[in-house]
Formats: sequence, C-alpha cells, structure tokens
Amino acid sequence: MGSSAIQIPSRLPLLLTHEGVLLPGSSLRISVESARNLQLVKSRLLRGASVRSTIIGVVPNTRDPDSEAQELPHLHRIGTAGIAVQIVGSNWPKPHYTLLITGICRFNILELVKEKPFPVAKVEQLDHLEQYTDGIGELSDLSQQFYKYAVQLVEMLDMSVPVVAKLRHLLDSLPKETLPDILASIIRTSTNEKLQILDAVGLEERFKKTIPLLVRQIEGLKLLQKTWKSKPSDEKRIVAIRSIRKNNQIPGRPLHLDLLEQEDEDDGDDVVILEKKIKGTNMPEQAMKVCMKEIKRLKKMPQSMPEFALTRNYLELMVELPWNKSTTDHLDLHAARVLLDHDHYAMQKLKQRVLEYLAVRQLKNNLKGPILCFVGPPGVGKTSVGRSIAKTLGREFYRIALGGVCDQSDIRGHRRTYVGSMPGRIVNGLRTVGVSNPVFLLDEIDKLGKSLQGDPAAALLEVLDPEQNHSFTDHYLNVSFDLSQVLFIATANTTATIPPALLDRMELIQVPGYIQEEKMEIAHRHLIPKQLELHGLTPQQIQIQQEATEGIISRYTREAGVRSLERKIGAICRAVAVKVAETQHKVTKSNCPPITEKEDKESVCEETKDDSITDVALPPEMPIVIDRHALKDILGPPIYEMEVSQRLSQPGVAIGLAWTPLGGEIMFVEASRMEGEGQLTLTGQLGDVMKESAHLAISWLRSNAKKYHLTNAAGSFDLLDNTDIHLHFPAGAVTKDGPSAGVTIVTCLASLFSGYLVRSDVAMTGEITLRGLVLPVGGIKDKVLAAHRAGLKRVILPKRNEKDLDEIPANMREDLEFVTAFCLDDVLNAAFDGGFPAESRHSILNSKL
Repeated sequence: MGSSAIQIPSRLPLLLTHEGVLLPGSSLRISVESARNLQLVKSRLLRGASVRSTIIGVVPNTRDPDSEAQELPHLHRIGTAGIAVQIVGSNWPKPHYTLLITGICRFNILELVKEKPFPVAKVEQLDHLEQYTDGIGELSDLSQQFYKYAVQLVEMLDMSVPVVAKLRHLLDSLPKETLPDILASIIRTSTNEKLQILDAVGLEERFKKTIPLLVRQIEGLKLLQKTWKSKPSDEKRIVAIRSIRKNNQIPGRPLHLDLLEQEDEDDGDDVVILEKKIKGTNMPEQAMKVCMKEIKRLKKMPQSMPEFALTRNYLELMVELPWNKSTTDHLDLHAARVLLDHDHYAMQKLKQRVLEYLAVRQLKNNLKGPILCFVGPPGVGKTSVGRSIAKTLGREFYRIALGGVCDQSDIRGHRRTYVGSMPGRIVNGLRTVGVSNPVFLLDEIDKLGKSLQGDPAAALLEVLDPEQNHSFTDHYLNVSFDLSQVLFIATANTTATIPPALLDRMELIQVPGYIQEEKMEIAHRHLIPKQLELHGLTPQQIQIQQEATEGIISRYTREAGVRSLERKIGAICRAVAVKVAETQHKVTKSNCPPITEKEDKESVCEETKDDSITDVALPPEMPIVIDRHALKDILGPPIYEMEVSQRLSQPGVAIGLAWTPLGGEIMFVEASRMEGEGQLTLTGQLGDVMKESAHLAISWLRSNAKKYHLTNAAGSFDLLDNTDIHLHFPAGAVTKDGPSAGVTIVTCLASLFSGYLVRSDVAMTGEITLRGLVLPVGGIKDKVLAAHRAGLKRVILPKRNEKDLDEIPANMREDLEFVTAFCLDDVLNAAFDGGFPAESRHSILNSKL
C-alpha cells in the first residue's frame, strides 16, 4: 500500500518524543512519562478496540522532556503520523506507558490548535508521491543505485537467519519509494541523520541522503570481514543481533536491525568467545568434559530461560579458576629470617617452624602444604604472622573469617539446582587471588557454629587433610580441585571448642602471651611509630619514655596481647595532638598583622581583654615528653594496683593461677568458717570440676587434720563438727571451671584452720587426688606469665610440669622461683614461711607402734 493511498485527519494529537525519530514504514518504542503524553494516551488510546484505528502524530523533541511541565517546547516542523500497535503500562511506582508505534506518512505542522491537556495541531499530509515508474530519469538512476546497495548490504548478512531472509524478500516486494525510510531505520544512524531523512520530503532528495549511509555501513562490514579471515568458519558468520529475535516475537512489530551494534560485540557471539577461553585454560580433562558439555547445552538454550544465565556464570567461574597458575616461592632462608624478625618480635618457636618449611621446600619442590594452627590469646599477632608468612614466601594472601559461620555451604558451596547458588569460600578465595598456591588464613576456627544447615567444621575435614584435599569437590563446581599446594593457616584462642577430628588434622603451634620486656620492645618498635603516624605526629613533637611505657604495661593494662597497650598509646597521642593543634593555632594568631586604627584597637582589647594573655602565651617546648607523672593526667588513676599483699593479710586466702582464652590470670581463693551443721558452701559461678576439687580438698584435710594440727573453732580435729565452711572465688560474674585449682583450695583451707598466713608472693596451680598427689595441668607458660605480671616471686607447679619450664624465657626464670611439688606436703611447705607446721613422719610411726 503506497503512502498516497493513506489519508490522515487534518487535526492530529501530537506525541512528543526525545528517544528517537520515527520514519514512515518503521516502528519505534516510545516511553510515555511526561504529563502531556500521559494525558494523550489516556484520552485517545486507552479506548479498547478503537486503539488501532487512532492515528496520532509523533514529533521529535530534542530538548529536555522535563521542561514540558511549564511551557510547550519547540516542535519540529515535520512529524510522522502513526498507529499504536501495542500499549504496555503500569501504575507503580508512578503511571508510565510504553507504546509501539508504526509510522504511516509524513506531515507538516501548520498551526498549533491547543496546548493543554495535550497538544493538538492542524497538519498537512506530505508523501503525496505518484506511483514510481522507471521513466523518471535521474530519480530512476538513484533508485537503481539505492536498490543495488541495499541488496549488497543484506547479502553480506547470514541468510540462514530467518529475519535476514525475510528482509531480502521485502526488498523485491516493497515499493521503491518506501525503501529509503525503511533502510534508514534498519542501519545505525545518528539522530541528526534521521532528522535529515525525515525532513527530506522529496523522493530524490531522500535517495541522495540515504545512499551515503548505506555505503558507510557496507564499508564497515567489509572491514569487519577482513579481520575475521583468520578465524574458524563458524565465527565468520555475521549474525543478526539478539534484539532482532526479541523484537520479532512481538506481534505487529516490523523488522529492525542495528548492524553497527553487532560490530561492537566481542567477536559477535559471546558463547563462542567463552568456548575459546575454556579451551585455553588448560584445565584437567574431567573439568574440560563438564565445561564442553555445558557449552553445548548453552548453544541450544534460549537466552530468555533463567538457566542460561546460571550456566553462563558457572562457565565463567570455571574459566577464572587458577587450574594451573601458581607463584614461585622465595626460598631465601636468610631474607626470610630478616623479614620475620623485622615484622614481629619474639615468637621464636613460630618463626622456626616457618623457616623449617622453607628449608624442606627448598630440598623438595613438590611438598604438600602443611596445616598449621596458631593457638593463643587475642592480640598476640596470630593473624599478622599469617600475613607475614605469605609475604615471606612471596605468595598471595587470602583471609577467611570463620567466626559465627554455621552453614556448611559457606565451605562447600551450594548445589547449582538452588536459586542464588554460589561457590564456597574456598573456591571463591581461589578465584579472587588467581593462583593455586596462596596462603589461606582460616581465622577464628574455634568459633565455628552448628545449625540445621549442617556443620561447617565437618566440611573442613576434607579441606584440611593433605591426603584428601588434592581432590576437593565443591558442590557448586561438582568437579574436583587440587588444594594440596595451598598453605592453610588456622588461628584459634582455644582448642577446647574445636572438634577432635578437625584438631587431629592440624599441627598446633602455641603462641603464648608476651612478658613485660617483650611488650616494651613491641611498643617502641611497632606500636608507638604506628600510632604516631595515625595521629599525624612526629618524634620531634612527642617522646614516650621507657618508664612511661612500663607504667602503661604494669598499671593500666593486664593482658596477654598488646591491643589494650596500643589503645592506651593511641589515647596519649590524641591528648598530645590537642596540645600540638592548640600550639599551632596560638602561633598563627600571634603572627596576625597589628591593628592600626585606634578605635579598632580599643574595641578588640575590650572584647578580648580576658583572653589576651593566652593568645600571646608562648607555645610549650617541643617535644612533649611523656613520663610517669603525665600518665595519670592523661589516662587517669591506675587501673591495676598491686593489692596482693593487702588481700593476703589474714588467714584463709591463697593465690591460684588460671588459664583463659584471653591468657593466664591470677585467681584469689577465700575461705571462712562459722558455726553450723558441717555444710560446705561454694560461690563464684564454679563448674562441676572445680566443685569436685573443693570436696576433694576438704576431705583430704579432714583425713590429715591430726598430722597438720588442724582444728575447728572448738579445738576438734573434726573440721566440720558444728562448723560451716564458705569457699568463695572472687569475680563472681565470671564462670570458672577446671581441675587446676585443687592445690590452691587445699592451701587456702589449711591457712584457715591453722591460722597461718600464706606467703603474699606465692601463686600455685595443680590438680590433686584424694591421696594427696599433685597431677600436671596445662597452660603453664600463660599462667607463669600471669604471675610475673602480678609481681609475684614464687610459683608452685606440679612435678610433672617441670618440662614445661623450658618454654619460659630466661630473664623470667631469673625473676621467679619455681617449686615443683610431687604431693600436697611439698605444696604446703612451699606456701608458708618456714614450712607448714606438722609432726615428723618418724614420730607418727612411733605413736602407731
């Protein structure tokens, strides 16, 4: 049907569009959001069956559509009459519609009849063209030339695509005068070029403006074909872009191609590119088979299916995994030793283990990665040591925080059948670092949870087993991946909450707390320079003396690590920063130009009369020195005072040593007696084991009362005769349990019933039996550190823990006196000045005879 056979009304409602240019014979999607366009759609188009018979005018609007709210924007002189073949709309979050409009013919705006609620114009129909004949001269030559280029352009496309074949057929069946508008809407052109074609009312002018656009598109396709000559035959095809297929599914929508857009795509087809990447990854044969199978499914799968995106994401993950990519280890033992000593002070046992690993790796290149577990209190540098090990080896570092993880899918990943499935943290970490031999830090492995989603600690059994992790299978990948070259380092505060099976797979390395001398070195080597840099200070502005650091350690912090120490140093730096900032402000004010006017001087003096002295005060001398006297002004009164001697000033008090996940601590045990019925009361949130130790202690003392001359208030050797005993462990809000308080309870009760004071500089630990033997306990180094921090001088330990004294630093062994006890007799003799009063064994044997 030619355009001359179409008659449009003399008055048309105008739809203003800024999204493109509608040409006769083509279709355009227009988003309707402005107030005028919404009124037009509601008034003229939303009328049921009359929609398709309503002709509207589409006028290009190159200005900002938001300006339509105030006044009508400038209208283009020529527009296109069209019919809305599809309307899609919604009222949420605000009313908006999308129209699919097919162009009919051009029109010229003669007069704007009204502007509100939507513009209506008096129009004159254009495109009154006579039926094309071959005898028109120059117009005929232009038509033949245009048709030749159009056929050449279409034949350069893949004719096996149904849309391209249909376009080739339309070139022969459509009238020649309609081809310039249709081809101009198919090829990629700018908005200005489409406006020029829209303004070309004459057919001859229209041919002249469209032919150069066809030639430009053909030259671009030729250049593209030249670059594809070296590629496989299946990549030489120039296929229609995916938007063709999507648009072709809409009823009544004409053909619309964007040929230049396909040039911008990477080699035309992303699936082909993905297949090339998979073949170039050099992944294992099993993984390659799985990927090629998924690629075949992907080629046959429509893009509209949700599984298409899932499969593509899976294949992209397989490409990104480091199947055979690794870094080369730095095996220089001397450089590694220097680097470890520079980054961390002390930790000799841990550093030695790292150097041993480097030495063995130097001798045997294919060593499987060991599974190390650093166990120690918070703040001792477990995580930072793991980072330093990666730096020493020259490997990539990746930290996985396991605290609070209660889903096994975090380790093994989700099945791909679930919505939102993703790989586990192990595989995701490998994709992030991009190598197959990184250092993985499994932080806080002792704080794994357990829930209905499974046990993540059980999922780690395969990961942390050198005999199994060479074929680790993630649920998302569903193919095995080799983890044997990964160096796994775990950190934990305690091994009590780690399952035995998981604990058995790891090599435990104890990282104890620091002694005072080590904290001094760490503070001046690392913490103070770090805090100065964070607070913008320099050594020329602040100096923290050794005595001040010692005061912070002993009187303001009592911890195994150095985190509280670093916070206190930061508080000092903030206080000094205030002084430095005030000093700079005063210097700036003193450098202000003098006031020359007499009135201004008088007014300023009157206003600042009270502050004049401080404004001209001289700044304090630099650097600001922090000593013991400055600590009290900045940090306040000391938090920890040496109260040991005061608390042991009466009988019935002893000092024990306890281990906690935060390090060792001293623990006071207090006892009192009163008239009663022989009951034993225990307070202080004690666990079952510690309650049993208390009952063991009182039973042993009752059985040995005559031997040690222990009597109750009435002078009877039956200690519970008309007597109640109350045993209390201070800090009642803290739960306490464990067997190591047995000797402390015995000593406390012995002091209570004998009336003798326990030495104020003695602490003890050990488990007891009913026969009076002292059994070994754990955490000796942490407990000894706690005694040293508290200023104690003698430590009583079980005889079988004597071997653990080798871990105590030499300077600490010089400050402390260690007494090893085989039985409770040894404990009591060491806990009291001059030994505990008792009859000799010889006199006891003679009395029995």
